[in-house]
Amino acid sequence: MTETSDPRSAATEAQGEPGSGLQRLFRYIPLIAPVLLWTVPCWVLLYTGQHWPLPGTLISTALFALGLIGMPLAMMRGHGRRQDDRAAIVGDTLLGGVWVLFTWSVLLGILLRLALTVAGVGDGQDRARIVTWSVLGVSAVLLAWGYVEARRVPRVRRLDVRLPRLGAGLDGTRVALITDTHYGPLDRARWSERVCETVNTLEADLVCHTGDIADGTAERRRAQASPLGTVQAAWARVYVTGNHEYYSEAQGWVDLMGELGWEPLRNRHLLFERGGDTLVVAGVDDVTAEASGLAGHRAHLAGALHGADSDLPVLLLAHQPKFIDRAAAQGIDLQLSGHTHGGQIWPFHHLVRLDQPAVAGLSHHGTRTLLYTSRGTGFWGPPFRVFAPSEITLLVLRSPRQPTSP
Repeated sequence: MTETSDPRSAATEAQGEPGSGLQRLFRYIPLIAPVLLWTVPCWVLLYTGQHWPLPGTLISTALFALGLIGMPLAMMRGHGRRQDDRAAIVGDTLLGGVWVLFTWSVLLGILLRLALTVAGVGDGQDRARIVTWSVLGVSAVLLAWGYVEARRVPRVRRLDVRLPRLGAGLDGTRVALITDTHYGPLDRARWSERVCETVNTLEADLVCHTGDIADGTAERRRAQASPLGTVQAAWARVYVTGNHEYYSEAQGWVDLMGELGWEPLRNRHLLFERGGDTLVVAGVDDVTAEASGLAGHRAHLAGALHGADSDLPVLLLAHQPKFIDRAAAQGIDLQLSGHTHGGQIWPFHHLVRLDQPAVAGLSHHGTRTLLYTSRGTGFWGPPFRVFAPSEITLLVLRSPRQPTSP
């Protein structure tokens, strides 16, 4: 294994496109979203013809109002300067719960009501009450299932990835990918240990973590992250920063990962050789790094590839899938990313697609560049995963050439 890096200060690469109308709209979502999330279910469940007894209606309305006020306050206290973990748990759980309630209030409030009307089931009040109980029942089941899905050790997803430029000597190279572990307010130290134990069963040549290790500083989440030091790889363990590191003293996470035996690929690369063939494994800081103001932190692909032979195949680690445009322009062979969580709670993946070119799985970009987007190993915020299962990924790299017989 040979390490290389760019010793010079290269020109800064652009981090993103100028602000668009869509991006400006996103700025107002934190103000608009809580109102919609709480008022729509309240209206659908209580005020669309159900005619519940007045005390029940008033109490239920008060609970919705309390959620509308309490959720943002809890999230601000939990994720703001105070970093109150108990408040974060309350706020995050309310966010996940009301998102599911909002989704099924809209879907069943329209589709089920229409189906009942067409079928001639009951009168208006009967149909309204059937919708209410159906929304509450479906939401309860999905939240219970989603909680179990979020807290379990991810299943291993295995796939072969054919890279036309990969030499025969590297055929069968095993790359394990974990990402978006998001150690946070809910203590998941034991979960972390079990994830690492699972990774070790894969007997990977290379283990990658593509960022968003935790929500909180390295000092605060050290106990949950420490099991990462037990991960085994035949060649190396490599890591790149995600956007959440830049909310929580990113350099502390870079230092801790180094302490745990991981190679932080901060705009640099390593060379892996086997059977007379070489693979370039490069990494870049997250695209939000430069805006963080931390000295030396930025996404710099030219620096990551400086000194590498342009004829060699390149495996690139970049936290966000949208870095693929720059990767494809440079002819990168395979980019590994996370960030999206696969949407985490259906149907949030539709909103993710507004910002990212891929949500999950393998996709093709440009003339030869492949992108693998993991659904993530952990979860962010709401402790639920609905129709977006977590994963530990094993990618087996395949060469189109046959290995030379001894």
